[in-house]
Amino acid sequence: MLFVTQDGSHSLFSARIGEAYHSRHGAIQESLHVFIEKGLKPKMARQNRIKILEIGLGTGLNALLTLLEADKASTHIDYHAIEAYPITIDQARSLNYLQLLDVPDYASHFLQMHLSPWEVPVQYTEHFSLHKHACQIEDFAAEESFDLIYFDAFAPQAQPELWTLEIFQKMYGLCRKEAILVTYCAKGDVRRDMLKAGFSVEKVPGPPGKREMLRAIRT
Repeated sequence: MLFVTQDGSHSLFSARIGEAYHSRHGAIQESLHVFIEKGLKPKMARQNRIKILEIGLGTGLNALLTLLEADKASTHIDYHAIEAYPITIDQARSLNYLQLLDVPDYASHFLQMHLSPWEVPVQYTEHFSLHKHACQIEDFAAEESFDLIYFDAFAPQAQPELWTLEIFQKMYGLCRKEAILVTYCAKGDVRRDMLKAGFSVEKVPGPPGKREMLRAIRT
């Protein structure tokens, strides 16, 4: 089910999970704050080639915002995204991100994110490629490692199995040295499991509607 968040941007409600894909305070402003401002931009300030893993492709909003930043800054981004339950192309077409971001030239890229084949890398622009993985987080296997992880799974109360020590140990193993993991969540038990997994963890200001969020670094 599609609904409008407080910043005017669309999100979807998953009947299967019983949770929305984004904060009701604003889908775009949440994604910009958590994943772009607190994750991507600190990495872009230090390197011009970045390998990203997103936990939950969802509506494709984080991937779209990252593509826009990659092209704007001429940063080369190799983007991998895990998604076990992809949205339909009709749902993707109904989302208003392109209009609100005023990037009509990226319409074909956004739709292609949902139409492109799984398990193969697809080059979208000179600076951005996307490799989609159709699997559960628990089953994801990669020989490569990543500079940045967008941990955008559904909330712990909806999918507690994705917010465990074992999952964060797996995330730690997928990280390169000085890699960053960002998530909107700031729960104490999540932070403690990140620390047990080996991350250095800090609380940073959250997006509208959330006082704090977590940023973890593999030091």
